[in-house]
Amino acid sequence: MLSIIIQILLGLGFIMFGLTKFGSKQMVEGFKTFGYPVWFRIFTGTVELIAAVLLIAGIWNEQLAALGGFLVVGTMIGAILTHIKIKDTLKNTMMPIILLVLGSIVLALNYTSFLG
Repeated sequence: MLSIIIQILLGLGFIMFGLTKFGSKQMVEGFKTFGYPVWFRIFTGTVELIAAVLLIAGIWNEQLAALGGFLVVGTMIGAILTHIKIKDTLKNTMMPIILLVLGSIVLALNYTSFLG
């Protein structure tokens, strides 16, 4: 049950996060500040939307939940490394850290089904 609650929260959040990567002025400027090209912003948004779909579909299929959790973990590791790269504040890095923890919980709770 804990996994499903987190999956719903992460799924809804990553729909929003992913969609903003496709043209939000703040995200466009943010990725420029990070030193990343436009294609990488679009790629990141696409991965976030795929993660969201997998997390929500994972309510009915644990393998999809684990895969969605894995994508969240990978994406948030990248986000945290980016914040470190630009020497951002801990305050600005906390959201990716929290999302990494939540994604890790979903992955851990569904890990055995991920292995097949």
